[in-house]
Amino acid sequence: MAPPLEHGEHISGTTRRSLLAGVAALGALGAAGCSRVATASTKGGGELLDRLRAAGVVRLGIAGEIPFGYIDKNGDLTGEAPELARVIFKRLGVDKVQPVPTEFGSLIPGLNSQQFDVVAAGMYVTPERCEQVIFADPDYQMLDSFIVRKGNPKGLHNYKDVVDKKAKFATGTGYAEIGYAVEAGYKESNILIVPDQVAGLNAVEAGRVDVFAGTALTTREVVKKSAKAEATKAFTPTVGGKPHVDGGAFAFRRTETNLRDAFNAELRKLKKSGELFRVLKPFGFTQAEMTDLTAKELCGG
Repeated sequence: MAPPLEHGEHISGTTRRSLLAGVAALGALGAAGCSRVATASTKGGGELLDRLRAAGVVRLGIAGEIPFGYIDKNGDLTGEAPELARVIFKRLGVDKVQPVPTEFGSLIPGLNSQQFDVVAAGMYVTPERCEQVIFADPDYQMLDSFIVRKGNPKGLHNYKDVVDKKAKFATGTGYAEIGYAVEAGYKESNILIVPDQVAGLNAVEAGRVDVFAGTALTTREVVKKSAKAEATKAFTPTVGGKPHVDGGAFAFRRTETNLRDAFNAELRKLKKSGELFRVLKPFGFTQAEMTDLTAKELCGG
């Protein structure tokens, strides 16, 4: 909920994630979409946008994570990032999007090795990733939340509570929440790492852990049908002693600034008109997740 840890990634980075749906469909699509894109541009901000317009299709790197980018039970590509990509790329003159499924940790290497054109997986913007790719401005921001047993018997509302109350703590593979917990004083070797938020919910319901940490969006969605667990109120984790808000965005190869800039121009129009929220709302996003954060801010410059 985000690189190449963000989840496993560099621990101070973020999340995600995991293959939560459509595994068979993902495999089939992966086989169909594994050929490489045309050689990347190397000068003048890149020519990829022109090539995409000529081809009429853009290949999206996704990581099979609900609600960010995944194949649904009908075998169709969906999620907040693919749906937003459909809107923006159509405005840019590219009518079709094609998924290229991979593991989250393979998204940046896959992008840079030209296996697809853009990362459309709700990837958090972190300084570490900004050294490898360029990001559009975030299309959403995200706070953290916990999955706890009904009634929150241990009173866990932030990472300091987890440490102070010696709670059994879990989070997802490569999640940024690993770093947030460690920064609060939790011993990394004591963290139970599970594949995703569904496994986290199961661990809490079974009593194997007291708390699972994830994004506010993913935790509140996954507990909706649970009779044993609930999500805590969203909170801001601390990084370097300061409150930290994550933002998720599309990623591009560093040579393709023309495409990134054109994408950003359309994204700004969608934010101003309110259409961005209408695109993201069906996937559980609220007005609280809308943001004016920029990639420059989150890259640390």
